[in-house]
Amino acid sequence: MSTYPSIFNDVIGPVMRGPSSSHCAASLRIARLCRDLMDENIRDIFIEFDPNGSLATTHKSQGSDMGLFGGFLGWEAYDERLPESEKHLQTAGINVNIAICDIGADHPNTYKITLSNPCEIRRLTAISTGGGMIEVIDIDGVTVSMAGDYFETLIYCTKPERILEFLKASVVYDELQFRAGADLSFIEIKAQAFPDALIQQELLAMEEVAFIKYLKPVLPVMARKNLRVPFITCAEMLEYQGDHNKSLWELAVDYESARGNISATEVFEKMRSIVRIMANAIELGLKGTHYEDRILGSQSLQFQEKLDGQQLIGGDVNNRVILYVSAMMEVKSSMGVIVAAPTAGSCGALPGAIIGTAQSLQLPEDEMVKAMLAAGLIGVFIAAHATFAAEVGGCMAETGSGGGMAAAALVGMRGGTLEQSLAAASLALQNSLGIICDPIGNRVEAPCLGRNVMAASNALSCANMALSNYAPLIPLDEVIETMKAVGDQIHHTLRCTNLGGLSISKSAKRIEAMLEEVPSIFLKSC
Repeated sequence: MSTYPSIFNDVIGPVMRGPSSSHCAASLRIARLCRDLMDENIRDIFIEFDPNGSLATTHKSQGSDMGLFGGFLGWEAYDERLPESEKHLQTAGINVNIAICDIGADHPNTYKITLSNPCEIRRLTAISTGGGMIEVIDIDGVTVSMAGDYFETLIYCTKPERILEFLKASVVYDELQFRAGADLSFIEIKAQAFPDALIQQELLAMEEVAFIKYLKPVLPVMARKNLRVPFITCAEMLEYQGDHNKSLWELAVDYESARGNISATEVFEKMRSIVRIMANAIELGLKGTHYEDRILGSQSLQFQEKLDGQQLIGGDVNNRVILYVSAMMEVKSSMGVIVAAPTAGSCGALPGAIIGTAQSLQLPEDEMVKAMLAAGLIGVFIAAHATFAAEVGGCMAETGSGGGMAAAALVGMRGGTLEQSLAAASLALQNSLGIICDPIGNRVEAPCLGRNVMAASNALSCANMALSNYAPLIPLDEVIETMKAVGDQIHHTLRCTNLGGLSISKSAKRIEAMLEEVPSIFLKSC
């Protein structure tokens, strides 16, 4: 592989607000790069979505517009002003027009953006690949591949030879390429930092150089030249394990240390901070959430009341997990801060299962951190060989993945073996194959809540099955390959387009129409 997923880039994260990471967080990151491309001076923006893609029907209702507008303003994905981003964009004097037209997009989450001010016009095309991850595929008619994990310097020029010779002798870089387009061309430098000020001045003094653009990284963990990881499949991980007798969470630390070029302690403490954000979100959810524009209210309060009154069917751990999943999903729907795990639409299952089980078993925080690391490594395998994007793989890719990750983590939390953890993940993912994505009212609320609860309960069941040595029959690597194949076969109307399944039921359409009757509220899904 030319690149490798990071637990903190691709799997558990970003920390964000909004209903959907592939809409809100990804679009914000794309727009941040657009802002850099325009030297933070944007006056007019024209955004195009393909009618055959997912964004044509969901860009407004699932938060792409909100994320884009926040990104154009330079905000972070967790900024509390995001629900009002349209108003702030207007105040900044930036005009936006959105059109649905045939742009020949090959990917369902394609953004084609034209930006201008009185001095220049720039164009950028990017895709959202799931869980907040992105790829810029075209800038000014020049084919590129940018994930937002480098400092990108674009030197627009006519003749590259002398510039390349100068750069090779003057700067430290990870990748240096001349990118030729039909009308414009530039030299792209991928590096760990921008060239220093003196180098920039010397470049601008060259007659071949027209201008230079500087695009900052938008991901927390950067890539680098000659990046190597110890393994990228379960089979490779087991070979790497050998006689080391490491647990899944320890193997996760080995992987992420190599991927991110950081110490084992840094990996562990970074995950601790994420677990604390998740736990805080659950705590806030259990106090009740309030947000004017959503379908579902604070139902977790009702569940808590029935649980405390011993009016529910037994199963204390599972009931606590259901409660925590519900609380997390309600925080998401009320625009609170959550962690995409692996996505915002599936942000409840994994933390609900891990934190709910750990607290039921009275385990310390360190055990939650270890469990989340273990889950993250299962997610790496999924990200590398399948997808987290519902627009590509249905809800199987989101809640299904979250359930598989949680199942492996719970086995480790209960003292199971590495083999049992992998068996639990395999079983849970097998149970999730083919789940469609059909949001009611074009919102990421229902049936998303129920499917997060189902994923967490599935994880708990499969963890116990694996701890009892139930046979998964199909190795995890093969199940993940099957996920990819099944996702490719799910009809596009059942992959987060609001065109099939429950989305087109009479009741769902009635709910959607009622929501559209409130014109004063910009984002209907947040």
